[in-house]
Order: sequence, then C-alpha cells, then structure tokens
Amino acid sequence: MCGIVGYLGKGDAIRIILDGLRRLEYRGYDSAGAAVLQGNKLQIRRCCGKVDDLARKLEENPVSGNVGIGHTRWATHGKPSEENAHPHTDCGKSLVIVHNGIIENYMSLKRELLREGHIFRSETDTEVVAHLIEKYMKDDGFEEGVLRALRRVKGSYALCVISKSYPGKIIAARCDSPLIIGIADGEKFVASDVPAIIRETRDVIYLDDGEVGVLGEESDRFINLDGKKLHKLPVRITWNIADAEKGNYPHFMLKEIHEQPRAVEDTILGRVAPDMTAIHLEEFGMRKRDIKSIRRIVMTACGTSWHAALIGKYLFEEHIRIPVEVDYAAEFRYREPLVDKNTLVIVISQSGETADTIAAAKEAHSKGARIISICNVVGSSITRLSDGIVYTRAGPEIGVASTKAFTTQLVVLYMMSLFIADKLGKFSGEDVKKKIVELRKIPQKMELLLRRDDRIKEIADRFYKSTNFLYLGRGEGFPIALEGALKLKEVSYIHAEGYPAAEMKH
Repeated sequence: MCGIVGYLGKGDAIRIILDGLRRLEYRGYDSAGAAVLQGNKLQIRRCCGKVDDLARKLEENPVSGNVGIGHTRWATHGKPSEENAHPHTDCGKSLVIVHNGIIENYMSLKRELLREGHIFRSETDTEVVAHLIEKYMKDDGFEEGVLRALRRVKGSYALCVISKSYPGKIIAARCDSPLIIGIADGEKFVASDVPAIIRETRDVIYLDDGEVGVLGEESDRFINLDGKKLHKLPVRITWNIADAEKGNYPHFMLKEIHEQPRAVEDTILGRVAPDMTAIHLEEFGMRKRDIKSIRRIVMTACGTSWHAALIGKYLFEEHIRIPVEVDYAAEFRYREPLVDKNTLVIVISQSGETADTIAAAKEAHSKGARIISICNVVGSSITRLSDGIVYTRAGPEIGVASTKAFTTQLVVLYMMSLFIADKLGKFSGEDVKKKIVELRKIPQKMELLLRRDDRIKEIADRFYKSTNFLYLGRGEGFPIALEGALKLKEVSYIHAEGYPAAEMKH
C-alpha cells in the first residue's frame, strides 16, 4: 500500500505534494519522493525514510514548479532504498511515474524491454511501466503511449504520469487500487485518498477500474483503456479539514478512538422515528416486497469489517430469523458462491475501495444477488456497485488500525436488522422502541468509558510486557475477542488470539 499525490495549477506544487503525502503516510513510510515540472525541466528528489526526510532534502536542494507528482512507499518489489523510491523514470529521464499496486507480469515485460536496450535503475515493478510508456510514446504521443502501455499490464495499479514533453498535462489511471481526482478553480489534484487533498478541494471524481483521467491546464478528459470518452461528475465531500487533522492528540488512532461517540451519534441521527418506534433507512434501496423475497443473507468483508459482519450474523438471525453466512471477501471471490436473486449480499468496507470486497460484490452481482453496502466513503467503488447503501458517517479514518469504523458498522448492522425485521413483521412498535432507546444510549456510555482512560493506562502498564494474549468471548463477544486480538497485533506486534470462551474447556 502506497500513497500518491499529483498537482497541476498555478500554486506551489511541492507544498501541496508534501502536505498531501504527510496525510497519506499511513499508507507507507519507508521511502518518499517527488517530481516537479518547471517549463520543460523535470526535477526529481527521492529519499529512503519518511516524508519529513524528503522535506529536509528539498530544503537542502529545493525545486519549484506548478506541476508535480509525489509518492510515499510501502516496499513490495525491491528493498526500501533511494533507488527503489518513487517517482521512477524512463531511459531518457523525460517522464516520471508514481504507482500504487502490483504489476504481476513485470518480469516478462522487463525481459522484453531489456532485450530492446532499455536501462533499469531499480528493482521495482513500477519502473517497467515507465519504460513501456517511453516505448510507445515515440510513435503515438503521451496519451496513447500511456494507454498502450496499460493495455499490456496485468495486475493492480493507481498511477500518475507527467512528461517534460507535455508540461501542462497529468495522466492518472486506476485498476484495483483507489485513485481520486480533485477539482478546484484552475487547479487539478490526484490522490490515493480524500484526506490528502481535503485542504485544497472537496469536489472529487472517483476513477473506476480501467478508467484514465487526462488532466490539462484548460480542460480534462476521462476515457477508458480503449480511448472511449467517459462522462464523470464530481462528488462533494462533506468532511472538513478539521476532521482530517490530529488536533491535540499525539496520533490519529487515539483521536479516532475518542471520536467514536460522535461518530455513532452521527450514524444514528435522522434514521430514528421521532417516537422511536421505527428505523428509517431511505437509502436501503429495497421495497417491502423485495425484502420479503429474501431467503438467505450473505455478509462479506475483510479484516475488521469481517468481524463486524460476524456480529451482524448474530443480530440478523436473532431479529430477522433468516439464515446468515459470513464469508471472507477474498475467499468468496475465488470460488463458486451459491447466491441467486433471493440472496441478499451485504458487503462491508470502511473505504469502499478494498479490492477483495469489490471483487466479491461483482461476483455476487453477476449471479443476480441484490447488493447492499455498508460504507463510510461517499461515491467509492463499492457503493457504485450496490443496489442500496447505508453510510456509516464516521468521517475520515486515517489511523491504520480501524476504530470508529468498526463501531459505526455495528450500529448500522443493528439498525438494518431492526429495519428488516420491522418490514417482515417480526416486531411490534413497542419492541422496536425498547431496542432503539438502548441504542440511543450508546454514545453516552462510550463517553463515560473513554473518560476512564487513566484506568485503561493502568491496565496497559500492568500487562504491556506480556508476550502472549488470549481474548475470550461468547456469543457476540466472540467476534469482539477476535477484533481485540487483531488490534493488539496490529499496534504492538504482540502475539494475540481470539477464542470462543466455552471452547477453552475442550
């Protein structure tokens, strides 16, 4: 996972790129780099280390310009080093590229290019794309050269390319890795995620797989890999810059832990009847008769969202009395799942850009299933594949270890189970009211718990030297145990396991 930022406009490209990369550093921090065009002069700076190391290098050896791209890397092909840091260039150093993803056929392409005399300077898969573009640009120009290169690439990519022969242009493309285009007055932005550019604009265009954005000083074009013109409209992001800042917290994860009461409250607001006897999910996208046709429910997700789905199974089967299966999205996509028009598939993803979950949704859709997504990011890929969407309204989640996304997903699953149960006549208004009353108390209870952070620190001080942890839970507590173990592993690298409490005796 890597972070990409691109800029074209009248402003200082390096300032915007560095600011964006700092907001994307959660996506990778073993090396960083930037390239800027000033007229037809291409200037590149790269370093091993974090974005702040790149910033210091730029202070010592500054560059300037109004067009540029930047990258913060999590190494996949090739060790962390300055040579393997992005941006990567072609033989003539006339174009540069930044890339997030994995080029699966890079070795065969590299052998072909080496036979043709191309000179490689890194161990990365990304550099292959730069040389492919160089190869095809000679005869076909910048835009067609990029398209021809991408038609030969197999794997995943979000990439951004600039060329000193075309100084007023950025080309961005996407396949199975997230990439957005930001639009402002006379300025264009490219980024892996919204927080990178939220300071500059809230109007973004989400690229879909196989789509290319050709961004220019005067106008922009969106096309597919065959060059067919596409009509893309911007989406307005409702977050503000404060949501994407750490505030007074030392890191984003702690900030997002403390944002949970507000995030849960926002997720509930407007979805509860004034008398609290019903849940309203206008965006659910299913009529009463459609809901009554459901014979089976499949929930699919990855990581933390998969744990939320496990809890959703308990809630749905208790409230709705319809069988529910929970499937890893990565497993769902690689077999022949038994779903049909009477199957409701609920896909859960914080970002809406998880490649395995997107693939699972496409697989389910191809078999005629109805798709409802639970997602946090408006307009993301998964939401565009769905028949209905219920947004979690958690705001930007920048910390790698998910916190408020998980709790808001649970709240949505709880509300969905009540909503469907009500449509199927499983509850009376009074039954629903009792449950909604308790639901409305959750933000306050979370606030009270978070005020006890002194007690939480005492517990941490007592146990932090332990080398193994066992989390036990029963019923809905078992998925919570799994999530707790995952969190400890993610943030401390201490071995931890979640386990069903009753199974201990066996």
